[in-house]
Amino acid sequence: MKPSLNKFLALVLAFVLIFPTGAYAKSITTPGKSAALMEVSSGRLLFGKNEHEKLPMASTTKIMTCILALEMGRQEEIVTVSKNAAGVEGSSMYLAHGEKLPLIELLYGLMLSSGNDAAVAIAEHIAGDVKSFAELMNRKAAVLGAENTHFVTPNGLHDDAHYTTAYDLALISCYAMKNETFRKIVNTQSHHIPAGEQNREHWLKNKNRILSEYDGGCGIKTGFTKKAGRCLSAAAERNGMQLVAVVLNDGDMFGSCKMLLDYGFQNYSMQTLVRKGENFGNISVENGLSDEVSIAAAESIILPLTEEEVNIIERKLYAAEYLTAPVKKAFPAGQIEFFLNGELLAKTALITENEVSENTFLYHFFQIIRKHIAA
Repeated sequence: MKPSLNKFLALVLAFVLIFPTGAYAKSITTPGKSAALMEVSSGRLLFGKNEHEKLPMASTTKIMTCILALEMGRQEEIVTVSKNAAGVEGSSMYLAHGEKLPLIELLYGLMLSSGNDAAVAIAEHIAGDVKSFAELMNRKAAVLGAENTHFVTPNGLHDDAHYTTAYDLALISCYAMKNETFRKIVNTQSHHIPAGEQNREHWLKNKNRILSEYDGGCGIKTGFTKKAGRCLSAAAERNGMQLVAVVLNDGDMFGSCKMLLDYGFQNYSMQTLVRKGENFGNISVENGLSDEVSIAAAESIILPLTEEEVNIIERKLYAAEYLTAPVKKAFPAGQIEFFLNGELLAKTALITENEVSENTFLYHFFQIIRKHIAA
């Protein structure tokens, strides 16, 4: 199977998004040091202000702590609170040394009450100690592409080596918001943990006012330390589009995030550029039982775009001149690319919709035999 390469570029089986940097739909500003607005499903940055500046993140750290715990632990696992965890300073869900609770309850305490004690208890349960858990956090950040982020603690208590950027925190937030259990936790305004044989009663209240004050608000986490200032990652969903707004060191964190979300919903909507399985015609097949094979998009590309962007997006199609049988189904045979202002915005492979067997001597021989028998 040897496709001609002179009419298409290197292929990918899944779609790739490469967002160009450009002017935003209209001029807005925020009072804080850093800000970012990102669409969750695509990860497209819709607004940024000093979005790659390294800054402390306070308790927004717990977004990573929560998603790691959900991925690496089991919700029903019983966690025993250590003396070290119970004695952590700052915001707390007021755990007692020796108290035993299911992991899921600690995650509610982590994200609603911003429990520093819960963060340490979770870290110790998942990784054995805080340092080992921080290593897991950093590995996950690297996988997600958060290149300017470094974790030292699971709760965000200040350390000079503990930092992120608004862009990286938006990336992490978007990833976390794709997890169903995570979304349920951060979209909960209050939670009650009844007293049991091994635990106290806990009443938890979410500190994120976006849930109650913003139409479509659905997450995600507040943060504050004297060094970090007020930090917030806020999520909202309207008309099938989910946005995450992040501000770091912003005295009006709720007001700024509301403004960013308003900007996103007022100027952008989700647009389908290509659908998975959308047909793009046929290409020739040499030495096959069929002379051609149909090709289609490998993945859908759905992006947040302004009305102006929709009208100026360019599409380029690259397809092989021919394929040589045998051809397998879903074999890469081309690529479709979308450009915005001359820069590559997104691309996906074009793949064969069916297989084509090789036209062999034996095939012809058996065809002759069949015709002879039929006669």
